[in-house]
Amino acid sequence: MTKKPFMNFTIDHTTMLFHPNLYRLSYVVFRIIFGTTPDDLLYEKKRKGQNGEKDVSMTYATRVGSWEPKERDPLPTIFAIVQPSEPANQPSHVREMLDGHSNVAHVQHLALRTPDLIGFYEHCLERGVQFVTPILKDDHENLIQVFSGEWFLPGGKSSGFFFEFLQRDPSDSELEKIQKANKQTWFRDETFLGLYAEKEREYQSGKVRSFLSEELFNAIIAKLGDKQVYEITEDDLSAIEKLMIDMTAKAKAANA
Repeated sequence: MTKKPFMNFTIDHTTMLFHPNLYRLSYVVFRIIFGTTPDDLLYEKKRKGQNGEKDVSMTYATRVGSWEPKERDPLPTIFAIVQPSEPANQPSHVREMLDGHSNVAHVQHLALRTPDLIGFYEHCLERGVQFVTPILKDDHENLIQVFSGEWFLPGGKSSGFFFEFLQRDPSDSELEKIQKANKQTWFRDETFLGLYAEKEREYQSGKVRSFLSEELFNAIIAKLGDKQVYEITEDDLSAIEKLMIDMTAKAKAANA
C-alpha cells in the first residue's frame, strides 16, 4: 500500500480529562515543572457560575514546547501500541489497567522529548516529582528516557496515566554521567531495567508510585484553597514552587 500525502500526520494537541483537584494541580505542574509561561496559555474558558457563585474554569490549553526539525533530527509522530500478552492465568498490569477501569482502550503515557533530559530530571527531582525508573538507555534506539509516577488522587485508585521524558542522541559524557549516577540500577539481570517490568512489579505489589507524593499533593491543594485556575497568580506559583523545593529538601534530609 502506498502512503498518500494526506496520511502524513503530526500531533496537534492532546486532550486530557482530570478530576477538579488534578485539573488545578495540572496547571501548577505545567507552569512550574514544564516551565510554561502566561504567553503559552492559548486559552482558558469558564462555565458561568450558578446562583451567584463564581465562574468555574472549564478548560485551558497550554503550549509546552515548539520544535524546529533538523536535517538529521526529524520529529516523527509515533504510536506505541501494547496489548496484554501474558496468558490469562498470569498477572498482567496491562490487563489490569484496562479491566480495572472497564476500558478496551487506554492512553497509558505521553512521551515528551527534551534537548536536555538530565537537566530536566534534576529540575523535577528538586521539586518533588517522583519517577518509576532512573534515566535509562534504550536498547534499540540511541535515546535516553525516564518515566514518571502516575497521576491520581491521594488514597485513590491509580489512573494508569503517566509521562515519559526522553532525549535522542545523547552525548558520551551524558551517558557516562547517567551510568555513574545509576550505579547498581544501570544494569539489572544483564539487561536495562524496562518500563514494562517495573510497572508489572508496581501493580503486583499494589504500590503504584504517584507523580507527586501524597504529602506534597495535599500541601499544594491546601495552598490553592478554593481558587479556580484563572485565579492562580504569579505570586501563588512562586510560593508553591518554594513549597515544593523546601518540602522535597526536608524529606531528602530526613531520609539521608
